[in-house]
Amino acid sequence: MTRLGAVSYLNTKPLIHGLKEALGAGDSLTLNLPSRLASQLRSGELDVALIPSVEYFRGDGYQIVSDAAIACRGPVWSVRLVSRVPVKQIKRLALDEGSRTSAAMVRVLLWQMYGLKPETTVLSMEQSPESVDADAVLIIGDRAMHPERGVYNEIWDLGDRWCRYTETPFVFAMWVARPGIDTDDLVDILQRCRDAGVEAMESIAQTHAAAHGLTNEDLYRYFAENLHFQLGDSELDGLRRFRDGCEELGLLDTKTTESIEES
Repeated sequence: MTRLGAVSYLNTKPLIHGLKEALGAGDSLTLNLPSRLASQLRSGELDVALIPSVEYFRGDGYQIVSDAAIACRGPVWSVRLVSRVPVKQIKRLALDEGSRTSAAMVRVLLWQMYGLKPETTVLSMEQSPESVDADAVLIIGDRAMHPERGVYNEIWDLGDRWCRYTETPFVFAMWVARPGIDTDDLVDILQRCRDAGVEAMESIAQTHAAAHGLTNEDLYRYFAENLHFQLGDSELDGLRRFRDGCEELGLLDTKTTESIEES
């Protein structure tokens, strides 16, 4: 029996399309928030999970299971930095509590591009970005797709900024197993479900768009144009670049003992 967990966000839908039905008898799939999945994988409550890349770096002996991943090779639309001041003047930064990886990503970019280490605070799920006491705010998901107009001095699409600055893709999440888990049979299942989900993006968009305030066309373009679901050599280069940046800033309590080169 293998216990799987996946992030419950919209961007995972093509990866987990049909996955519950494809798993073997006794296997299970649960959906949860990224931070909870990371904790459950670490504690042994889960065997394999689709977790944020920064949580992979913090793991001990974790292994990447599949070449199915959530990445971008340019603008991602759903992860943005909105700033009331020119970005070079940011002193206080609010970080959306919904994403640890994007929170690390923006801090790495601000440090590497401008030498900035702003004071940070949390933007809760209940708060509006406009209400928080900060020069700039990292926002993700639905509210990043449609930021308030006329409020900000600069708006960054962080996928676009990362890819242009580093000349590598950015990997938000991937399937990861804790040590000692046999994943031989699972690799093919995860990749087949990813391939089927990519083929079914139009119908997936029709199912989920309205609940997120999006048109079917908008959500399909988000899946097809803003996201990339393959973990290839260039994505591994991006992961290494991100890990190095996180280590430089001291953002990793622990780091995986598996090298990304060997994953």
